[in-house]
Amino acid sequence: MSAEIRKIAVWVEETHLEAGQTIAPPTRKAVAVAVIANPFAGCYAEDLSDLIEIGAELGGLLGARCVAALGITPAEAQSYGKAAMVGEGGELEHAAAILHPKLGAPLRAAVEKGAALVPSSKKMGGPGQALDVPLGHKDAAYVRSHFDGIEVRLNDAPRAGEIMVAVAVTDSGRPLPRVGGLTHRQAEGKDGLR
Repeated sequence: MSAEIRKIAVWVEETHLEAGQTIAPPTRKAVAVAVIANPFAGCYAEDLSDLIEIGAELGGLLGARCVAALGITPAEAQSYGKAAMVGEGGELEHAAAILHPKLGAPLRAAVEKGAALVPSSKKMGGPGQALDVPLGHKDAAYVRSHFDGIEVRLNDAPRAGEIMVAVAVTDSGRPLPRVGGLTHRQAEGKDGLR
C-alpha cells in the first residue's frame, strides 16, 4: 500500500545568534512532514503491515527532502530524528508501525550510513498541536552536542483520520555546545555509539 498523502511541508531552521554569540556558520535543521490518511482509523486491525510499508516509503521521501532543503550531500548530514502524531481516530500503535520496522533503512540511505538508532517520538493529537522530533547524531549516539530536537505543527493536521509523520535532518549540532563528550569529528560510527 502506498501512502495517501494530503500534504507535505518542508522547512529549514537556521540559528545565527545564540546567547549574544554569532554562530558561523549557522546551525541548521531541516524538517519534512507528510500528512497521510490513516487506513486503520476508527477500527482495530491486528495486521498493521500496510502502515509498515508506508513507513518505508516515507523514510526515503522525507529524508531526501530534508537533505535537499539543506543543500548538502547525504554524507554531510550529521543528525536525524523521526516522529508521528496520530489523529483521534487512530491509535499510538499506528505511529509505531510507521516509525519503527522499516522507516529507518530508507532514511539512513538518504543521509548515507546512519549507524546510530534514529531517535523517535509518537503521540496522539489534533490540528495545530505541536509534535517534537528528537534529534541525535546519525552515526554515534554518544555525541552529546547533537542531542536536540525540533518542534513542528500544522494548523490543519492531523485530522481524526490522519497521521502526521515528520523526519528531521541537520548539518550540525546545537549552537555553542559546552557539555563535553565525544565530538562529531571524533565519531567513528562503527557501533552506533562511538
